[in-house]
Amino acid sequence: MLKALVAAALVALVAADGIPDFVAPGNCAKVANQDNFDLRRYAGRWYQVQIIDNAYQPYTRCIHSNYDYSDSFNGFRVTTAGFSPNNEYLRLQGKIYPTKDFPPAHMLIDFPTVFAAPYEVIETDYDSYACVYSCIDTDKYKSEFGFVFSRTPQNSASAISRCASVFRRNGVDFSLFNPVPHTSECVYRA
Repeated sequence: MLKALVAAALVALVAADGIPDFVAPGNCAKVANQDNFDLRRYAGRWYQVQIIDNAYQPYTRCIHSNYDYSDSFNGFRVTTAGFSPNNEYLRLQGKIYPTKDFPPAHMLIDFPTVFAAPYEVIETDYDSYACVYSCIDTDKYKSEFGFVFSRTPQNSASAISRCASVFRRNGVDFSLFNPVPHTSECVYRA
């Protein structure tokens, strides 16, 4: 049912005045999810170091998230923050959690200003990298986002290299990913 609602929202977007930049022809990749995913080990600070540009994120650099695990709903309270193109520090808060319909590594993004979307952890070692995929499709169009997370904003080359291989192996075009700048000017307060 959730997928039907999200697909209906995507169809409405496509049927509007024009097709948004983040909607492309095609179907989502059928990615494998992390086996035996451990929610508690995934908790903590993550830095986005490479992404497929995401119109729902108002920031373009210094992007970081804090995943606070909650036993009460078996998921995360998430605060994501960074700097906008206008150099404004912005913060979003929401939840990411598994549902009964999918394995634990296939979760749901639930933020107030974003329509519900999947959050699939394809692979992680919990300590240095996580490769995350989010995609919704209809019969002819997809809205596809990907994220390379690192536990540190610097020295993320191994996370990027590992996730590039993981995404390619799962049929996701890694050439769509762009680096997220993390400079000495970054402030990490999420």
